[in-house]
Amino acid sequence: MRDQLAAWALGDELQMATELIISELVGNVIRHATGPIHMRLLRSDSLICEVTDGSLSTPHIRHPSFTDEGGRGLQLVAAMAQRWGARHRGL
Repeated sequence: MRDQLAAWALGDELQMATELIISELVGNVIRHATGPIHMRLLRSDSLICEVTDGSLSTPHIRHPSFTDEGGRGLQLVAAMAQRWGARHRGL
């Protein structure tokens, strides 16, 4: 990811945000999903980070209580990205 962003001459601020977003998404797959994990970056008018897995369930933002130790990953993604979403892909 770092090498690709550098090749595209995208700044350090975008690199830090992208690294956080990808780490949260991959972490969610490791904790909650199944199957192979794939990550790709697409560059057009904006930067798109895709993380895919073999799960049939759709990720959703949780609303943890103040004392919960986890459950805020997608909240971070939503705060750092212009927008985020999930979709099912055919097999």
